This record gives sequence, C-alpha cells and structure tokens, in this order.
Amino acid sequence: MKITTKSEEETRQLGRRIGELAGGGLVLALFGDLGAGKTVFVQGLARGLGVDERTPVTSPTYTLINAYPAAVFLYHVDLYRISDSAELAEIGFDEILTEGGVVAVEWAERCKEELPEDRLDIRIREAGGNRRTFEMSAGGQQSGDLLQALEKRSGFRPDR
Repeated sequence: MKITTKSEEETRQLGRRIGELAGGGLVLALFGDLGAGKTVFVQGLARGLGVDERTPVTSPTYTLINAYPAAVFLYHVDLYRISDSAELAEIGFDEILTEGGVVAVEWAERCKEELPEDRLDIRIREAGGNRRTFEMSAGGQQSGDLLQALEKRSGFRPDR
C-alpha cells in the first residue's frame, strides 16, 4: 500500500490511525533517510495507542529505546548508532520484541535479520516540501490484517 501525506500533521494522523488499529505484538520496521519523518510518524502512532497527549514523544537517538505506557505499550527504537547484533543484545532488543507491545524500529535495515517475519515494513520518502510517501508492506497475518483495516477504515486513500 502506498499513501502520500501532504504535511507533518497528516503524517501524524496516519501514524495515529495505525496506532488505533494496532494490536499488541506488532512490529513496525521504519526505513527512511534522516529527516524523512520517522519520528513524526511515531508521534502519531503513540497517540493512536493511547499515550497521554502531555507525554512528549521524541527520537531515542541517544537513549536507543524510549518506552511509553499506554493500553498497548509502545517501544520506540532508534538503531542509527547500532553497528552489530551484539549491540542489539546489550540494549535488550530481543526482550522488547517479546513483551507484547508495539515496537516501532527506526533504521530497521540495521537489524532486519533479528526482526520477526510478521511485521509491517514502512518505507518513508520525501516527496517535496512536507509531502511524504509511505510504502507499506505486510510480512504476515497480523500486519496484513492491519493493512487491510487501514485501507478500509482509515480515511486515507492509497495512491494508485
């Protein structure tokens, strides 16, 4: 599925809608250059999952993992500074994948082998100005069901 947003607010709204549809155990693998909008998307995802509006949702570039309590716990992971699987083990990456929360992984290309097969891959590209193109593909049943629900009930129209 491919969706283009026209502003940061639309990017947040797309994330929010996915959060509203997401269930525990979902992994979102986020791919995109610096400034592509990964963190803006996760801000919306957090709100859709029920993270309190007063809680700032920021990039975990230096902390590597931010955890946000909600009805379904959100783990926001940034692997930009990770170089190998040994470092992933040190930060407890394997454990958060089995906690039953939603895990959003920025720079997912650095750990594709460690990610579950059933995940939602989201490739974010700048499309001029504040426009962003989101190419989403499902790797299994849970992520596939989410994409179907998004297409049917999101209010976002897939690009054709």
